[in-house]
Amino acid sequence: MQYNWELSNWPDFTFSTKEIEHFLYDFAQETGEVNALLKSLPEEIRQETLLEMILSEAIKTSEIEGEFLSRKDVMSSIKNNLGLNKTPDIIKDKRASGIADLMIDVRNTFSDVLSKETLRNWHNYLFAGSKHINVGGWREGNNPMQVVSGSLGKEEIHFEAPPSNRVVGEMNAFITWFNETKPRGAKEIKDPLIRAAIAHLYFETIHPFEDGNGRIGRAIAEKAISQTLGRPVMLSLSKIIESNKAAYYQALKAAQRSNEISEWLKYFVDIALQAQLDAKQTIDFTLRKIKVFDLFKEKLNDRQKKVLQKMYSFGLDGFEGGMTAKKYISLTKISKATATRDLHELESLGILVAFGAGRNVHYKIKEF
Repeated sequence: MQYNWELSNWPDFTFSTKEIEHFLYDFAQETGEVNALLKSLPEEIRQETLLEMILSEAIKTSEIEGEFLSRKDVMSSIKNNLGLNKTPDIIKDKRASGIADLMIDVRNTFSDVLSKETLRNWHNYLFAGSKHINVGGWREGNNPMQVVSGSLGKEEIHFEAPPSNRVVGEMNAFITWFNETKPRGAKEIKDPLIRAAIAHLYFETIHPFEDGNGRIGRAIAEKAISQTLGRPVMLSLSKIIESNKAAYYQALKAAQRSNEISEWLKYFVDIALQAQLDAKQTIDFTLRKIKVFDLFKEKLNDRQKKVLQKMYSFGLDGFEGGMTAKKYISLTKISKATATRDLHELESLGILVAFGAGRNVHYKIKEF
C-alpha cells in the first residue's frame, strides 16, 4: 500500500468540483448571511456569540483528540486573553489556557503569512512545559510516525507519515504553497473551502509534530478560510467533525491513498457547510437567551436566574442530562421543596420543558 506522499505526483493534488459547486455556492451565501447578521447585532450580543463560537471550537478540537476540558476553564482563559475579565482568572489547567490562546491567535493573525514561527508558537501554546515531546520543534528520530488504532498486538495502521528526515523539506514546501495560494498570491486559490480542504489534508499528511497535528491542522483550515474570505470566519469545524469522528478519520484515510482528492473535497465542503448553518443556530440561540432574560426579568428570582445562566452557558449542546431538582439544589443550596417549586415555575412560564416522569423528571430549555 502506497501513501499519497510516496507517489510521483505528490503534492500535486488533482480534483473535480463538478459535484460540489452548488455546495460551494451555498457556503458563500450562508457565510455572507452570518456576517451580515452579526453586524446587525448589538455589540454585547455579537461578543457573546463570538465567545460561544471560540469556546465550541476549542472544546471540540480537543475532544477529537481525546482531551475533555472544563468549559469554565476554557471560557475563563478566552476572556483572560481578550482582556474581558477585570481581574484575570487563575487557570490551573494549562491545556485549557493553551487551546484558548491558540484559538485567539488564529483569529487575530488570520491575515498574516504562515511561517515556521507561527506553527511552532501554536505548538508551544498546546504543550508549554511538556517534558515528553519536542515542544515547538519538528519531529525527529528514525521511528515511523503512524496513526494506529486497536489493542496491543492487534494494531491497525491507518496511515504512516513521511520519515522525519523529510519533514523540514516538506514543511518548507507546504508553507510556500500556503502563502502562494492566499489572496493575490502567485498561485491563488479563490475558493476558501477548496484551499482549506487541501491545506488541512496536506498538513495532516506531513504530520510534522510529535503530537498536536490534528488541532494545529484544523487551525490551519480555519486560517485558510478566514484569510481567503478576508475576515475571521464564524463557525466551528471541529464541532461538526467531533459529532462523527469515524467519518472524519475514514475520509482522511481514503484521501491519503491518492493525490486525486475529489472525494475528500466533498467531505470537507459538507462539513464546512454544516458548521456554517450551525453558526446561524448559535446566533439564534444567543438572541433567544437575551429575549428570555429580558421578557421574564421581573418574574425570575435570583436562584432561577443563576440556574438559567448555567444552563445557557452550555450553548446549543445543552446542559448534560438536563436540569434536575438535585442539580438545582447543588447550584443554589436550597431545600428540595423550593427547588421543585422554582423548576415548576420556570416550566409554567414556558422557559423550561419537562421530560421523564417521577423521580426522573429532567428539564431542558424550551426553544422559542
